[in-house]
Amino acid sequence: MALMFPRLARNFVKAGYFPTDEPTLERALSALASGDGPMCILDPCAGEGVAIAEAAHALGRDQVTAYAVEFDPERANHARLLVDHCIQGDLMDTLIARQSFGLLWLNPPYGDLSKDANGNIGYDGKGRARLEKLFYQRTLQLLQYDGILVFIVPHYVLDQELVGWLTRHFADLRIYRAVDTQFKQVVVFGRRARQRELVGDEVKNARARLLQIGQGDLEAEELPPTWPSLPYVVPVAQHEPEHFYRLSMEPAQFADEVQRLHGLWPSFETHLGAAQQSLRRPARALSQWHLALALAAGAISGVVQSKNGRTLAVKGDTYKQKATTTEYRERDDGSIAETRILTDKFVPVIRAWDLSPDSATLDRILTIH
Repeated sequence: MALMFPRLARNFVKAGYFPTDEPTLERALSALASGDGPMCILDPCAGEGVAIAEAAHALGRDQVTAYAVEFDPERANHARLLVDHCIQGDLMDTLIARQSFGLLWLNPPYGDLSKDANGNIGYDGKGRARLEKLFYQRTLQLLQYDGILVFIVPHYVLDQELVGWLTRHFADLRIYRAVDTQFKQVVVFGRRARQRELVGDEVKNARARLLQIGQGDLEAEELPPTWPSLPYVVPVAQHEPEHFYRLSMEPAQFADEVQRLHGLWPSFETHLGAAQQSLRRPARALSQWHLALALAAGAISGVVQSKNGRTLAVKGDTYKQKATTTEYRERDDGSIAETRILTDKFVPVIRAWDLSPDSATLDRILTIH
């Protein structure tokens, strides 16, 4: 599957989108091998979804579930045609299950982080605040142990902080220069490992090489057309991701959901129908105590008429009132200690609107405590 035309690619670059060039993509995929079973792979900055879709085909489309996240709506709509699951939105506004993916294809946005209105950057690090580092921090936890990282970034982003993270989190690190040199990209391969599994000399050598390339003292070899070493085997998925969704909704998405679900109106009777049903009469007459309690609780309300013809519209309620008592006690030194005790007291109140003709209190609200 070919990428976009070069002229269109340049337009996307202006919008902060740096798609992987086709030769680099093909050669990087030759370094991967499929595990013996179903796999889950993720591209958190998917663009049009070409890279992760090609990875799925290279590993065996029938046993791969491809996941993608893309911020741009137009590119996300295109990616949905190529992958199994796609979130349109900001990666930082998603909930994705940890350690759920065997392959993390990470070609993040490039550039320095800017401060928000409060002066915060939102970056948990001590070195230069870069978008590449922010996306690395956010997505590392999504990769399962023994999972494979393909990390495509400009070589000058590899400072001591980022190189330190890579050598603490990954074994079998290899780095190559991208075929297209326009954006000075390098491709870093690694297998996620626990820190206790990393060998000291291997870590030192990898750190030194990555730092030399990042500082420009050493130029990485071009990604070879044929992979020269043992391939990186994408492990079998331990389980399907439990969570993979966006936290917030755009107005258009919200409108679509309302249109699809029609709000609560289809289940109006389920939620509100009980209020429309007539109450059944009790099995036997209520005592005066029951009547008073039901009135005070608001269970009985409406228009009532006594035997002598008086008509009232009644409504009962109960509110909480604090009763205060004060106790005095003489201390051993002769001083007086004052203790105030507050006790909650529930007070029933029944209000009645007098509707009796020729009544002295007609149209007045009567309160019965």
